[in-house]
Amino acid sequence: MPSTRSALPTRSILRAAALAIAVATGLTLTAAGPATAAATTRVARHQALTQMQSQAQAQPQSGGSSADYVENGYQNPVSAFEPVSRPDTRSCTVTAMQYDFANSYSTGDYIGTLTPPSACTGKWSKVVLDWYGSVAGVQYDRLAGVWIGGAEVFRTSTPEPDAKGISWHVDQDLSQYIPLLTKAEPLDVSLGNVVNSTYTGIYDITLKVTYYMADRQNPPAQVANEVLPLSNTDSNGAADWWDLTKGQTASLTETFPTNLTSASIEVYARGNGCEEFWYSNVPDNDAADIANGYCAGGTYREVGVEIDGKLAGIAQVYPVIYSGGINPLMWRPIMSVDSVRTEPYTMNLTPFAGVLSDGKQHTVTLVPPADISDVWMVDATMFLTTDAHATHTGGAVTEDTIATAPNLTTTITSPTSGTNLITADAARDWTVQGYVDTGHGRVTTTVTQHATYQNVDKIWNSGEYQTVVQNDQGYTDVTTNGLATRNSWSYPISMTASYVPDTTGSGFLLQSQVSQARFTETAVGGLGGAWLPVAKVADQVKADGVLQRNDAGTDIQADGQDSEDYQSSSFSQPCYHHVIKADHGYVTSDTQPGCWGG
Repeated sequence: MPSTRSALPTRSILRAAALAIAVATGLTLTAAGPATAAATTRVARHQALTQMQSQAQAQPQSGGSSADYVENGYQNPVSAFEPVSRPDTRSCTVTAMQYDFANSYSTGDYIGTLTPPSACTGKWSKVVLDWYGSVAGVQYDRLAGVWIGGAEVFRTSTPEPDAKGISWHVDQDLSQYIPLLTKAEPLDVSLGNVVNSTYTGIYDITLKVTYYMADRQNPPAQVANEVLPLSNTDSNGAADWWDLTKGQTASLTETFPTNLTSASIEVYARGNGCEEFWYSNVPDNDAADIANGYCAGGTYREVGVEIDGKLAGIAQVYPVIYSGGINPLMWRPIMSVDSVRTEPYTMNLTPFAGVLSDGKQHTVTLVPPADISDVWMVDATMFLTTDAHATHTGGAVTEDTIATAPNLTTTITSPTSGTNLITADAARDWTVQGYVDTGHGRVTTTVTQHATYQNVDKIWNSGEYQTVVQNDQGYTDVTTNGLATRNSWSYPISMTASYVPDTTGSGFLLQSQVSQARFTETAVGGLGGAWLPVAKVADQVKADGVLQRNDAGTDIQADGQDSEDYQSSSFSQPCYHHVIKADHGYVTSDTQPGCWGG
């Protein structure tokens, strides 16, 4: 059955009691979903701040860099990340969708059909999706996804608009989904939105798909033989993610090709409501901070995949911040890492390929993080490679040491009166090994993962102040008949946020700073233990924002600044480095220096 979505998301600015803001601005709270005090508080704050920003933008403000600066709108959103490279070959572009998402929580997704262009039949070197958006007025940040043939191929979240309106563009490489693109397939686009007297922004979205023909210089894309969607599909064929709460999982039972030789899975996962800021949540037994408006569930998050009830892979998740998160003035015009183009988590399941090829039905289960306090939106796609020279392969799993839960320890101390210091440490080390008897002999694949995690969370002054320093890091090694690949990651984030209400009335001061990064590297080895890097990415964003309102209801400060430093290297693009800096909602510097200190 289709997933259930609340008419008004519970995600908002980070933490603390702010019902007084809603009273001061005359807002009526209509929070849907889990009816907790923390969720209601956060909705109140987000609604109030969104309305105040709109009011501030309605009247021109004097510019300058003084502490009492009030932003008057902001420029179109920008990003420093590397655009998808495109071959210089003959191509055809299909406008797959042009649609206005207004009250789309009640009207549902856009449902259409994606048909490959008749003028570009044959082998494709690359297929690229282009997402164009525009919106004006007042609106939440909204989560969106695109499904083709039941497989989610793109996930994003929207920027929050200003009164005069913004537009933006993001692209996505669809080449790995080519087995689904060769014929007409259902197209499903979800962007849940609400439009009323307060929230006026209608998201105008255009979706285009470009097919690039292969030639001698640009050979056909190397893809899996089959693509298997694992999504929440209703009786009418519309695809969606699963909305999973604590203790829930999502499973599909399938019969796999009998000549299967390798398999991988790509998992999309994001938290909502109290799980949007999971890295700042507190343990379930932290009654004092929960009473101050903090969400429970602790801070460690990972997603898993099971095959026939046994864990087959694990991935630590990235701490994504929506454009309205913590303080919306921080993300204008540069959004946070992973928010505008969400990266899925890929796990190699080849050790199970021999078992899956036995012609029997097998159940694949997606497991959201444990101990969560709200909703995670999860689905996945499997990529299957088969043996052209055999009708049946077969094999076995010879080792599987993945524990059902990580080694996690959490401590709460009070170094000074009124201060809680919460430290969480986690680690995982596991190995899965299996073999497949292919047409050219036995192939043994070993997947080994080492992962560590630490989160230090400090809360003081009745919950008005919070700092978080967190880092997930580790590597996954995949060895096939002696040849090895290592994929490593590091997800550091540090955050400071404070919400201080005036003692004399409804005024307040909201201040926040965030530094976050996504570091990934792919290396090959197998020769004497040495690793040769072949691709790496370093995406770093720093932002801060302030919003202050006095007791009379006048904005004293409403300002932010942010920057993004993106570097990447690969065989096809040895050096890409883009640095953007912004202040008062407008870009102040846009450069492309050399790479990695060169």
